[in-house]
Amino acid sequence: MGLGKWIGGQFIDIIEWTDANQNEILAHRFTRDKNEIKNGAKLIVREGQAAGFVKEGQLADIKIPGMYTLDTNNFPILSTILGWKYGFESPFKCEVYFISTRQWTDQKWGTQNPILYRDPEFGPVRLRAFGNYAFKVTDPGTFLKELVATDPSFELYEISSQFRNVIVSRFVDALGTAHIPMLDLAGNYEKVGKTALEKIAPELAKMGISLTQFFVENISLPPEVEAALDKRSQMSVLGNLDQYAKFQSAEAIRDAAQNPGGLAGLGASLGAGLAVGQQMGGALAGVATAPGVVIPANTTPPASSPPASGGMPPPLPTPVAFHAAIDGASAGPFDLTNLAAHIKSGKLTRKTLVWKTGMASWVAAETVPELQPLFAEVPPPLPT
Repeated sequence: MGLGKWIGGQFIDIIEWTDANQNEILAHRFTRDKNEIKNGAKLIVREGQAAGFVKEGQLADIKIPGMYTLDTNNFPILSTILGWKYGFESPFKCEVYFISTRQWTDQKWGTQNPILYRDPEFGPVRLRAFGNYAFKVTDPGTFLKELVATDPSFELYEISSQFRNVIVSRFVDALGTAHIPMLDLAGNYEKVGKTALEKIAPELAKMGISLTQFFVENISLPPEVEAALDKRSQMSVLGNLDQYAKFQSAEAIRDAAQNPGGLAGLGASLGAGLAVGQQMGGALAGVATAPGVVIPANTTPPASSPPASGGMPPPLPTPVAFHAAIDGASAGPFDLTNLAAHIKSGKLTRKTLVWKTGMASWVAAETVPELQPLFAEVPPPLPT
């Protein structure tokens, strides 16, 4: 040791932590040559800090913000551990740790993998969640013993992963016990956050840390489930599909009128609007002809027909209704389905007179082109 350094070491020490790079450090061990502290040394603990003295691996004392003179009057516990009868008469070796007690805000948390959530309406779904929290060291002694130990510079990254694991685990418990439907979660983030904070706080308290704030920023669904919900919302907004088709047609006509060159696309726009109505009509026809479903007497399943030229679909067919002379009296009107049933029962034959709107007079059923397919499975009368 040089003479200048030896002489400087004989003056009163000032023990303090003023490192500008404190934004990521939770605990810092004060660096001193051979850890020697002089009698009468000054200890400065600033706001947002606490100082802990460790002698031979044992925590001796914790000091809150203030200025202290290191002597037996101020540090009776330390002097007892050292076992000196005459106080601090010569340098003694002791480790001093400064612990940051300020509030650490805007700490991020999130679910690394989706969590399974049982929703009362949709059943099991996978959710992701993320948010932020704030914490502070409220028990420096416990924090020093449980986490810092002999680390000369204990930084935030060393504990952030452990915090996230604890937070996510307890958040899942809080979400499960809240019993909130998935579609109502967005309006209950505060409630879920408070419940999670109550479950997380005891876990962090074991490490000398208090969770001061906990916020849920978002709870989201997998993309494919969100897409399905969007479709469901679109159907709810559309409501009456027939009215929607008419609205689309009116919009297409308006756009074509505003754009002289847009008449070519008018047919396609009208066709797209009417196609929605046709598709729904076809679906309803399929339901009506399903087993066990009775078709009303005044309607017939829509007949398929090739689309008209120019991309414009033909108008929807109107139900066909015939009157028939049965048992000497006019009966009906009947649609094709009911007529087929009468043919099968024998009440209506090829010679039975029939009539419909637009015909000049009653004619034999076999002469009507629309009814001829109904007699395809009925044998003709025996020759006389």
